[in-house]
Amino acid sequence: MSLRSASDPLAPLVDLPGVADAVDRARGAVTAVHNHPVNRRGWPASAAEAGLRAARASAAIDGAPLAPTTDELVTDPVLAGAVRAADELNRLLDVWRGAPLQALARLHMLAAADLVPTDRYSEELGRPRREPGGSTRLALLADLVTGGTSAPAPVLAAIVHGELLTLAPFTEANGVVARAAARLAAMAAGLDPRGLAVPEVGHLRQAAEYRAAATGFAVGTPDGLRSWLLHCCAQWEAGAREGISIAEART
Repeated sequence: MSLRSASDPLAPLVDLPGVADAVDRARGAVTAVHNHPVNRRGWPASAAEAGLRAARASAAIDGAPLAPTTDELVTDPVLAGAVRAADELNRLLDVWRGAPLQALARLHMLAAADLVPTDRYSEELGRPRREPGGSTRLALLADLVTGGTSAPAPVLAAIVHGELLTLAPFTEANGVVARAAARLAAMAAGLDPRGLAVPEVGHLRQAAEYRAAATGFAVGTPDGLRSWLLHCCAQWEAGAREGISIAEART
């Protein structure tokens, strides 16, 4: 995918068939979670549970246990990293809005701390690999996040997610970082400001579709981009249903 195609490079994506309607459905579904009576005042508890479910699902996509015990929360390195990253998102919101690459570095340090050998911490943790074109694409992505597009929040979050999966900028934990960054982008852009939805559960339940859509995004054809955007929007709807279930369990 080229991010140089227009003055607002994401604008053409909204015109792809079905994308605008999918965006509206995603927004409406997430708004309903925020408007649930339980979440009008008790949203912090819902957000904490949503963040934990998001971390578990994200880690499971990359092979971690889906329903961990307390011990597995500590011993499985992918899951431990996903939980640490999820716990940091609220503290990273302001950093993401102004310096997204710094936020990505922090997410990687948290997500990959148990995956990178200790003797390579200084070389790998929080440091993107030096791949041809990689730094340029990360810089372009940062420009989008910091005001370079007026695309709807579901589209921006999907682009953040897809670009990071495609680039795989770090040596470890790229999937967990990409999904955490997409969640952070959705919070910062106003789609899910309190982090009450759990789209990661949808990605996990539709794992084959998720991987196929991510491959299509990486190829960068209009059909591939459309499939990715529709998949991501649909998982915000699924994630909203998960968020409603969290709220209902607290009534």
